[in-house]
Amino acid sequence: MSARRTVKSPGGAVSHLHRQGRAAHVFLIPWQLGLVLITAVPLLASLYLAFTDYDILASPHFTGLDNFRRMAQDTQFWHAARVTLIYVAVSVPLQLAFALLLALVLDRGLRALAFYRSAFYLPSLLGASVAVAILWRQIFGDTGLVNRALSLIGVHGHSWLQDPATALATLILLHVWAFGSPMVIFLAGLRQIPDDLYEAARVDGARLWRQFRHITVPLLTPIIFFNLILQTIGAFQSFTQADIVSKGTGGPSDSTLFYTLYLYKQGFVNFDMGYASALAWVLMAVIGVITAGHFLASKYWVFYGDE
Repeated sequence: MSARRTVKSPGGAVSHLHRQGRAAHVFLIPWQLGLVLITAVPLLASLYLAFTDYDILASPHFTGLDNFRRMAQDTQFWHAARVTLIYVAVSVPLQLAFALLLALVLDRGLRALAFYRSAFYLPSLLGASVAVAILWRQIFGDTGLVNRALSLIGVHGHSWLQDPATALATLILLHVWAFGSPMVIFLAGLRQIPDDLYEAARVDGARLWRQFRHITVPLLTPIIFFNLILQTIGAFQSFTQADIVSKGTGGPSDSTLFYTLYLYKQGFVNFDMGYASALAWVLMAVIGVITAGHFLASKYWVFYGDE
């Protein structure tokens, strides 16, 4: 008795694919609505407001490029931009270096690796939270943990957050402390490097530093580049730390007046929404230019497996 075979016609297969496609579009409707209503529409609205004088209470009044001309003469704008650039330029390399160092230590095959990996990743989950910012303010305050520790060895500390010379450094330290996310990514990249390369290098007499320089770093450059892009964008957008630690004032002598904090003050304290929108678009443009620069420079130092 021969078995009966059922052969689907090409038309039936195409109809089945069309039904699947319609079902996929139905499930994507909530995301598409969110993209349009929560992202696209406010984005275009802020672009229009950037060329207006708008204080929320009255209708927007088109002023052309006046907001951008105002920026060129705004000393606080330039000060906030300088503070933010210093913060990004110092905190991002330090964070990536520390994350890579910890990843190298964990990659040596420690016991309870899962526990250490989770413990080190935890600050990344809490690093930008209000609770951690308040804790940081308590640690570096006049009677905080740092000054109490210094008093044990006879050193009289000061308020690290009220001194213009050290206020920004405490926020940089807070950003470096949240190293868990790049560390986990570095650790995953280290696990992808073949052990045969290290064995061959040891046979040739290469010490740990030469192995790190000529094997680990070149093969890890795509991961370094990925972390560099993410952490640079995140550092430019830092807000909660500066707002909570400085109590929304920008710190002593505006030493912790981040660009995002200045943008927030213009929009939601002074209700100058037109100027705040212009500030937001300038920030977006700067991040875009710096990111594009990273991509252009990556061809000189990032090496992929097929090269």
